[in-house]
Order: sequence, then structure tokens, then C-alpha cells
Amino acid sequence: TLKGTLTWPVAGSLLHDFGQPRAGGTVKWNGVVLGAPRGREVRAVYHGRVVFADWLAGLGLLVIVDHGEGYMTLYGYNETILKSTGDWVAPGDVIATVGVSGRRQRPGLYFEIRERGQPVNPGAWVTRRPGG
Repeated sequence: TLKGTLTWPVAGSLLHDFGQPRAGGTVKWNGVVLGAPRGREVRAVYHGRVVFADWLAGLGLLVIVDHGEGYMTLYGYNETILKSTGDWVAPGDVIATVGVSGRRQRPGLYFEIRERGQPVNPGAWVTRRPGG
């Protein structure tokens, strides 16, 4: 029932879209990369519990929120993490700040939605702009 009603976690421009090839290879993006200024607030898209808040190779400083019923959101490339594993979050709570971790050359946020462990297109779920 929430499909198409969630707000993007950060205001920014789309740098890489779900399903696009990565670096000209056969591997595709499992999420989106949103270009945004370094330090901009990253917000949770829905209620849930932080199940991971640490460094992960390739995604840098990463926050994973478990929303229950098989749904999770991933927020990577952060400069800082503002929540800890076990913390509960609500829609709009600030959980991190945009950075360049995870081998990025320009600031941005990696954002992914998983349904029962499989990546799904965030564009089908998140349609509202922050502050809008």
C-alpha cells in the first residue's frame, strides 16, 4: 500500500539509475545514486530498525534499516552515520549525512530497497521529493 508514496531520502540529482550497467560492464546497479552536496542530511524513508551502521567495502559508511515483512532500505557512501544498530527510526528521521565514502569521486548517496533479499526499483516506491 506504500508503493509510490514514500519520500526520497535526500534531495539530489540522479547519477545512476536502478538496472543501469555499472562502469560499462555486465554488472548492474541494484539501487540508485543521488548526487547531493557533502554533509546534506540523509533521511529514513519509513519506520524501521537499524540493523547495520558501519563500513562496508564498496558502499562505504552504510546504514541498513529493516522495515519488517521482508523489506529493507540501504543508504551508502555516507560521510557520517547518525544512528546505531538497534535504533528505531521514523520517516524523515536523519540517519546519516551525504559523503564520498565507498570509492566515490563526488558526493552522493547510494539508495537501495530490498524485498525479501532481492533489489527492487526504488523509483516504483519513492516518488515524493524531500520537503515537498
